[in-house]
Amino acid sequence: MDRDAGAELAALAKVVARQRAEMERLRDLAATSAVLERAKGVLMAVTGCTPDTAHEELLQRAKDGNRTLLEQCWLTLGALPPKERPAAPSAPPAATPAPVGSWASAPGGTLGLTDVLGHVGRDLVRVGSPHELAGCLLDHLAPEVDADAVMLYERLPEGGLTLIGHAGIDPTLAAQWQHVPPVTGVPALDALRTGEPRWLENVAEDRARYLLIGVPPERWLTRAWLPVSTGDTASVALGVLRRRGGPFEARERELLRAVARLCAGRLRAFDSPQDGRAANVSQTVQAVFDALPGAVILLTPLRSAAGEVEDYRIDAATPEAIDVFGRSGRAMVGSRILESYPSVAGEPLWQGYLQALETGNPFEGEPFAYQDVIGEVPVTATYTVRAARLGDGLVVTWLRHDPVERQEQRLADVQRLGNLGWANWNLITQEISWAVQTYTVLGRQPGQRPVRLERLPDLALAEDKGPLAHAIAELVSRGRAFDVPFRMETTGGVRHLRMVAEAVTAPDGTPVEVHGFVQDLSAQRSAELALVESERAMLLQRGILQAERALAARLQHALLPLPDKPRQLAGLRIEVAYLPSQTGIHVGGDWFSAIELPDSEALFVVGDVAGHGIDAVATMAQLRFTAKGMVSTGSSLTGALSRLNQLLLHSRDGQTTATMVLARYDPERRILAWAQAGHPPPLLVRRGEVRFLDRPGGMLLGATAAPVYESLELRLAPGDRLLLYTDGLVERPGEGIDAGFARLGEAVRAHGHGESGSLDALLATMLADERRDDVCVLDIRVPLDDLRDAEGPAETDA
Repeated sequence: MDRDAGAELAALAKVVARQRAEMERLRDLAATSAVLERAKGVLMAVTGCTPDTAHEELLQRAKDGNRTLLEQCWLTLGALPPKERPAAPSAPPAATPAPVGSWASAPGGTLGLTDVLGHVGRDLVRVGSPHELAGCLLDHLAPEVDADAVMLYERLPEGGLTLIGHAGIDPTLAAQWQHVPPVTGVPALDALRTGEPRWLENVAEDRARYLLIGVPPERWLTRAWLPVSTGDTASVALGVLRRRGGPFEARERELLRAVARLCAGRLRAFDSPQDGRAANVSQTVQAVFDALPGAVILLTPLRSAAGEVEDYRIDAATPEAIDVFGRSGRAMVGSRILESYPSVAGEPLWQGYLQALETGNPFEGEPFAYQDVIGEVPVTATYTVRAARLGDGLVVTWLRHDPVERQEQRLADVQRLGNLGWANWNLITQEISWAVQTYTVLGRQPGQRPVRLERLPDLALAEDKGPLAHAIAELVSRGRAFDVPFRMETTGGVRHLRMVAEAVTAPDGTPVEVHGFVQDLSAQRSAELALVESERAMLLQRGILQAERALAARLQHALLPLPDKPRQLAGLRIEVAYLPSQTGIHVGGDWFSAIELPDSEALFVVGDVAGHGIDAVATMAQLRFTAKGMVSTGSSLTGALSRLNQLLLHSRDGQTTATMVLARYDPERRILAWAQAGHPPPLLVRRGEVRFLDRPGGMLLGATAAPVYESLELRLAPGDRLLLYTDGLVERPGEGIDAGFARLGEAVRAHGHGESGSLDALLATMLADERRDDVCVLDIRVPLDDLRDAEGPAETDA
């Protein structure tokens, strides 16, 4: 197993070595590319040629002189004249002919294109940043095209722009236009999208099309934005702003295009000087790191094209820093963090690096175990990593925890979190040792002397001193361990404590040392007392509610007596069922009436008062007796509903509502007139057909001060069955009311119709599940032997 692991480690080391060699080759290539870009810029400045033509010219010169390309580039750069501009324009070298189609001089003593670009090219190779580049361009373009300001914008991956260099504008304006979002109407973005310059020469028209830089925009009357290609596509826009009005002349446009091409090579070469400066910084830091103790490394983030951190390069390391290959100190410099510490990828430590790099706030991770190899023996150690930003990089410190210190820290954490502390009493030497947390639990200051074991009961309340003193005496004399709760008085109130102790005995059994712990259980005890009090309150409330239910049930039974068998009323067979809910301890407000009126007609009522308890029963009784009284004294059904609505509106709280069906039956004509107030429709069974009656208009009682109630008439036929019911029969949690109506219709069809239908069987089917509301059903049936004339409409408006 160890031999296989060593072979895999050796193979991995070879892969890493190849990667390191490739990195060195790429680093050399990058340095060569920087020199090549400088040389190409010189040729482009002198001849005005394109980047590809300049590259081909350098290759040809290197071949003709039997030199390498790098040697030719250095020779080209070494032939540059001093930076000072000559008094008179100098002609281009004889070996470099002027480009076809370009102008060599301009009227009025102005320098020709070749001369201007030659001066610009010689100065550009000496600039070290885009900001310096903008200043250099302004120096050369001010006398040539009357430029007053130069700006350089770089396109961001998400499509916006960032200002990377400027000259001729104040810092406040530069800060305001530092970042430009990817919106329409930005000339610099248009130039980069199309690859063509944008000439803004009429400020009145331009401000209607574009977002113009400057307040007011008339500060610069004309502007030019040109794309600068630093790769396959243009990624930098060059802006030239002028206070002078008028269009750009053909000579000025050609010059600006040539300058934009000339800037491309210089922008590509900016990375190499930055790497050089970073290397200088790393060398300085490495000299400091050589004298530092501990494991410390300096990391430089390596980003993808989208700007995301893909890895980190180790640019400096202390002698005690070591990686998985055994390299330490300077030997680690140049390697990547995922090579030296591959296990950090995707871990919280990696996220901590990103957090410290992005926010600037130091990151300190949780302690973690890491396996080191010491003397060819794997040793697992505990580390804490701290990362802090230094410039654009990170300083990462690895702190190794000593096992003893770590164990003590864990013990301290356990005592703090458990609110307990250990204590030792040496019965021979009288030495006493307490943990810091023990002082906190016993309410004493760390500077005070620990309490002797026999004096410990003095801290307890008077009623708890005896049991604690007896337990300590048994422990000291007989070595009996104990676990005793006790209370003590503190400035914050009574504290509930628990003490557990045992004795260490000599060979003859004599106790010589006592060790144990004391724990603060005040929070737990408070929670237990609160739970007991809550249970007591719940039991009391439950008793009150049960008493209320019993009272309400007795009151309901007294006000709404149920017949024990079907009865005859106005030639109809009447059966009533009332089933209370099976959940909760309150009775509801469902009710019914089936009485004979003075004129031998019959009154049928089914109602439902919102709510439960005594209030609902009282409201039910009020509505039941009032409805019977009004209809018995000649009030119409709709008039009775209107008066009942006013009764609820003027009740004690004005918030009670109720639903109701009122029906009056004329046995001579077999006409049932009925009205409703927000109640479910009656169900009619006739000759095997089951249907719900169309409801007349009517708002539930107590909902509005001006309701409109209507009534309908129904002619009953022999064998008809009519069900009046409350909503508890059809409602189910999570189910629509239409589904409840459909279920009721199917249950009636399944259990017969007319005189053969069983109300008990119907209720058993409909109420198979637990009832959450009261149910009241009034089952009205017309006997089959009723042979009176059944002609006439089945339903009519009243």
